[in-house]
Amino acid sequence: MGKFAFGQSIRRREDARLLTGDGRYADDINLPRQSYAYILRSPHAHARIRGISTDKAKAMPGVLAVFTGAELARDGIGTIPLLTPTTNRDGSIAPAPPYPCLAQDRARYVGDAVALVIGETLAAARDGAEEIEVDYSPLPAWSETAVADAGHPARVWDEAPGNLCFDWEIGDKSATDKALAAAPHRVKLTLVNNRLVPNPMEPRAALGAYERGEERYVLYTSSQGSHFVRELLAKNVFKVPENRIRVVTPDVGGGFGAKIFLYREHALVLYAARKLGRPVKWTGERSDCFLADTHGRDNVTEAELGLDRDGRFLAMRVATVANLGAYLSNFSTFIPTLCGTQLLVGVYVMPAIHVSVKGVFTNTAPVDAYRGAGRPEAAYVIERMVDHAARKLGIPPDELRRRNFIAPAKMPYATTLGLTYDSGDFARNMEDALKLADAAGFPARKAAARKAGKRRGLGFSTYIEQCGGGPNEAAEVRFDPSGSLTLLIGTQASGQGHETAYAQILAEALGVPFEEIRVVQGDSDQVAFGRGTGGSRSLPVGGAAVDLAARRVIERGKPVAAHLLEASAADIEFRDGRYRIAGTDRSVAIAQVAEAAFDPLRLPPEIEPGFGATAHFTPPASTFPNGCHLCELEVDPETGTTRILRYLVVDDVGVVLNPLLLDGQIHGGVVQGIGQALLEACVYDAESGQLVTGSLMDYCMPRADDVPAIESRYNIVPCASNPLGVKGAGEAGAIGAPPAVINALVDALAEYGIEHIDMPATPERIWKAINESGGT
Repeated sequence: MGKFAFGQSIRRREDARLLTGDGRYADDINLPRQSYAYILRSPHAHARIRGISTDKAKAMPGVLAVFTGAELARDGIGTIPLLTPTTNRDGSIAPAPPYPCLAQDRARYVGDAVALVIGETLAAARDGAEEIEVDYSPLPAWSETAVADAGHPARVWDEAPGNLCFDWEIGDKSATDKALAAAPHRVKLTLVNNRLVPNPMEPRAALGAYERGEERYVLYTSSQGSHFVRELLAKNVFKVPENRIRVVTPDVGGGFGAKIFLYREHALVLYAARKLGRPVKWTGERSDCFLADTHGRDNVTEAELGLDRDGRFLAMRVATVANLGAYLSNFSTFIPTLCGTQLLVGVYVMPAIHVSVKGVFTNTAPVDAYRGAGRPEAAYVIERMVDHAARKLGIPPDELRRRNFIAPAKMPYATTLGLTYDSGDFARNMEDALKLADAAGFPARKAAARKAGKRRGLGFSTYIEQCGGGPNEAAEVRFDPSGSLTLLIGTQASGQGHETAYAQILAEALGVPFEEIRVVQGDSDQVAFGRGTGGSRSLPVGGAAVDLAARRVIERGKPVAAHLLEASAADIEFRDGRYRIAGTDRSVAIAQVAEAAFDPLRLPPEIEPGFGATAHFTPPASTFPNGCHLCELEVDPETGTTRILRYLVVDDVGVVLNPLLLDGQIHGGVVQGIGQALLEACVYDAESGQLVTGSLMDYCMPRADDVPAIESRYNIVPCASNPLGVKGAGEAGAIGAPPAVINALVDALAEYGIEHIDMPATPERIWKAINESGGT
């Protein structure tokens, strides 16, 4: 095993620049003669646009142009596409209304883009926007995550009566109904999965240019995949060949799913740059993150679980209403349907299950994938239901899980919702977590806390998620004539440590110095192909492509090494960065082979000069990371304040490449999950549709003192769906944390008769629940 082999905690090499101010983010890029864009956004949640007067704005000093939706439509600019059309349970196709780059007939949420102003400076563009006169005729607004009465006057889209976008189902309804009807025990819960604002450290930004000589668009932007953005701009917005658009993504300060999508601003700066003949730059402010970024979650679910007399699961019925917002973002309908439902069986034997999902339009910002993308919602439902059932039946929550876990001997295991888990030891994860947390000593700690006037709770979740699947990813390993190595790959780092992880794989495989490997991502001109980053696929899919390309490079070099060593290629072996004649001490370094490979005078005529390889890896199946998250917390009943005392994770994410990187990903996800459970909620006023939590003054994100030191342990069960055996870990923390925290909180409040408390469980909400229960 070498210095960079799997399991080595190599420090992130990109941190040297990212932590010292030498990173290069989208807003750091400036072009000659650059102008600035400002977007006028609707102050109304719902209003008819009777007219827009831009004359005063155009006359303002420093204003270069003002564009409206009507002008974009006349110029043939396309709309933001929905990539996942949904089929209703009756077989009809759900409506997919247009998502224009600028609103035209109606503004449909507070923050809807109405006009684009370009100025010599940002201040000039902003001043120009103040002079635009929009004749709004306000309409009734609907912002609730529930299906509106068909007769309600607030209809977001005329083609969606009752604001219903789709009515979808999966599972066996007949078998589920029958099993529930006969079940000796049935428990129910209504669960709210609160709306979240992703809030990456770096707000979105876009700088567009148009190269008239080549008739080509160039976009610099903060994204999770340059090629994906390029494809949608080419096919759907500008309707040009993809090679007429270049997309460059430099360093990215956090994505969390929200930077995957094609946004209006991508198209608008390119359109304006072409019209004006000079670059146009837009940089989002924090308020834009709240108003115009895609939001996450926002589901209301009614669930019913049936159990036999021994506490074994018989069936579960789940009915969810998913808020989609006013427009359908790229994957919006996929997240609450197939992506967010197939894991509702969790890690348990569930003989029958039926899931129905209704997607609704509301006068709110679009909702799409956010860290975990449907899987956190599923884990929250099943893990709350299991804990609730345990409390109702008087069975310890760990024992109820033991009775229902899928056993390792059953792997691969086909679930009743169509997935096949390839590996996992769910009971071991839980047992290890309980032992490490000294669960046996918890009653004594609980009693001591009560004497001190506090209420202590212990809760955990045993989750599973699906990732590392989807389409192919490509990697190109390219040596140059000097013998140095460059990797070009189509995934996109946004803080995960890709440069370190990929260099680690290549250093171990090829024996090239780790520090000398250059990793290139994010430029569609340099990297030939890419699918971007999402769904924890970068190592399981991208890393597998890197490994495969490295193996091909080794094979590509054997004939060259054989020629240099005057041996047969069949006698050449590769180890520790050197090609050797098997059974001898004669060898040549891979860098020397690379130098020779570019010199035709040093090669036999049958060998083509050059030294590199490209590999595509298409995963045959998804991976299924799983684990147990355990939370011990304390509640002050006089104030409702919650303090997390201990948080422990035992995860199976497959083979571990770099424990240091892995811990960082788990910790970040856990903090986001704790934020959802206790602090974060994006709230719209039910009457007006106004965004109540429109800034960090109103929207509470977790701080350092909200989170304890997070303890991590790993049970390594390699998966079989990629050659590295890795399962992915980027979303795991955000999936396991919310149910673990709420289960612990309900345990702490059980003496008050409180059976459930919705997220976010703020001090006010907890204090009210205690007082309404009659407790003191």
